[in-house]
Amino acid sequence: MLKRIIISGFGGQGGLAIGKNLAEAGMDQGYHVTWAPSYGPEMRGGTANCSVVISSGPIGSPVFAASTELIALNEPSLEKFEAGVQPGGTVFVNSDVVTDRVRREDLTACYIPCARIAEEVGNPKVGNMVMLGAYTASTGFLEPETIEAMIAQMFAGPKAKFVPLNIEAFRRGMACVR
Repeated sequence: MLKRIIISGFGGQGGLAIGKNLAEAGMDQGYHVTWAPSYGPEMRGGTANCSVVISSGPIGSPVFAASTELIALNEPSLEKFEAGVQPGGTVFVNSDVVTDRVRREDLTACYIPCARIAEEVGNPKVGNMVMLGAYTASTGFLEPETIEAMIAQMFAGPKAKFVPLNIEAFRRGMACVR
């Protein structure tokens, strides 16, 4: 098993947190992982992205030419990274922000209404957890319980009060692709 994932969106949308959760959950489940964030002064408001590699075997490099999946949280991310998804790959699109459709016929597209579901859950800031849930349910290689444990670790201490909200958003994201 080898997953090469690009997660990209506006700074502040939580794309890097999605990647970190995937990497930590993969590591917890015994996979080899890399997580490489890419951002600069554009972190707040511009586009930030990260690449995650999760593999059942050793990883030669965190850098790759073609991804197996793309999580596009904004329009510029879809435009920039769609061409780099390998044929047969999957693109997860935040359909509340991205108005374009995936153009390539050789890709599977999943359109997730992250903002709408986050609003239904009660907080517009949890759209990234909705997307993480959709990705987890769609790909099926990581256990939902492992991701939920990573969410609980991410919101430790004074932020622990946000764990139930984020887990609810994660579960709603999973439900929207089942």
